[in-house]
Amino acid sequence: MGDILLALSVPALVFASGLYAAAETWWRRRHPAPPSPYTHQAARLAERAMLVDAERIVDEAYGTLGGLYDGQSGPALLRRDFADTA
Repeated sequence: MGDILLALSVPALVFASGLYAAAETWWRRRHPAPPSPYTHQAARLAERAMLVDAERIVDEAYGTLGGLYDGQSGPALLRRDFADTA
């Protein structure tokens, strides 16, 4: 009896898999997936947004620390004299 159930379970499994595949294909044709966010256009838009953010950060940093880069003489704000600590 066990051999008969095993022999009949194989065609039943194949039939059930085919039925599932047919139903899934039918469902996908009538309910298409939304467009993927991973398209070339989305990548270009994300790259542009990242570049705008980077430019803003650099501009703010230069505005804050611009005096250090312009070569103005003045006290060295970030310099520490280590000769006195030895």
